[in-house]
Amino acid sequence: MIRHYAMISSILATAGMGAPAFGSGPAESTRPAPRTSQAVVVSATPTEQATPAATGDEAGLRAWVTKFRPRALQQGIDPDVFDRALDTVLYDTEVIRRDRNQSEFTKTIWDYLDTATSDLRVQNGQKALAQWERTLEDIEIKYGVEKEIVTAIWGLESAYGSFRGGDSVLNSLATLAYDARRAEFFEGELLDALRILQAGDTDAEQLRGSWAGAMGHTQFMPSSFHAHAVDWDGDGRRDIWGDDPSDALASTAAYLKHFGWTTGQPWGVEVALPEGFDYLLADREVTKTPAEWADLGVTALNGDTVADHGPASILLPAGAQGAAFMIFPNFAVIERYNTADAYVIGVGHLADRIGGAGEIKQEWPREDRALSFDERIELQTLLTKAGFDTQKIDAKIGPLTVNAVRSYQKAEGIAPDGYASPRLLARLRAE
Repeated sequence: MIRHYAMISSILATAGMGAPAFGSGPAESTRPAPRTSQAVVVSATPTEQATPAATGDEAGLRAWVTKFRPRALQQGIDPDVFDRALDTVLYDTEVIRRDRNQSEFTKTIWDYLDTATSDLRVQNGQKALAQWERTLEDIEIKYGVEKEIVTAIWGLESAYGSFRGGDSVLNSLATLAYDARRAEFFEGELLDALRILQAGDTDAEQLRGSWAGAMGHTQFMPSSFHAHAVDWDGDGRRDIWGDDPSDALASTAAYLKHFGWTTGQPWGVEVALPEGFDYLLADREVTKTPAEWADLGVTALNGDTVADHGPASILLPAGAQGAAFMIFPNFAVIERYNTADAYVIGVGHLADRIGGAGEIKQEWPREDRALSFDERIELQTLLTKAGFDTQKIDAKIGPLTVNAVRSYQKAEGIAPDGYASPRLLARLRAE
């Protein structure tokens, strides 16, 4: 994963990645949960399962720091750096509360996109791009990642730098590393945070970010920073925290380039499906050239064959009644930032709109709502009982459950689009 908590919290929560992303204001996060068939969790860090209660306290954290010190020194952390950073670290009960937060309600992909790609966010993105255009153009030349994509990620992660997070990264990571639930992961992140201090990229006071340790304009976790951050402005520090976003924007482009970004290739294109389309082909494992898709009747909205940008799949994030997209390998590169389909579509569509494109043309099934946690559990239970095993009863509408839904739909003579809707649950209940 990257490495910023956007991805991590979602991974731990419902099977994907993510740091809390910020919307056009601090009141609402645009960070979705990991990929699901039709919904994203509103909370930045849903657990949606029973989690142990917090049992730590200040004294316990101090004892843990003492035990952690020799391990950190064995990993190359200078004793003085360790002591200055962690001698005054505090146990943060709010971090634990948020880590334990359970999210019952969900947001549909269209509601998520309404926020993620709102007119205000587009306008602010165009202003941010204009303000930093020379820098972004130079970054694009070096890394081959389009300036609109980098700007869109900046917009979803911190509202173009407006909400970078004000929590002490050291307090947050130490608290979470001391906590038993995911100690190994957060110990690693804390070690990388100490390496940031040791390298002199910033100091402990400036090392601030989200409650779970994601930092700066584009919300890198320390491990991602350690692996991919760059000193774009040449001042000897990789500063992703300050008012100048240059290092953060370049680091984001470097990250995407590292994972295979292809210059000039779209993330995806909105397409029209023919009557009678075989929805079993709408599968990430099924790839064809745009010409081959055109032979099957899948075209751009104007009826033309989609330009050939390589092998592509068909994605139906809201099933047969919603918008359809032909997605290219760059889609998977954005997934390295956050695996949620909604997030990737949000980044891609926001980038398109910042560049002057229009809104998504096709309608969404807005009469639907997302299934609640309990309803997703019930759906999986009923599918498995009916002979369509979801493998797990965990409320995660991931590939296993989607495949079970498809098999059920096919057996029932319903378009096998894998869409876990309230209507599908009602049908299962009636049987």
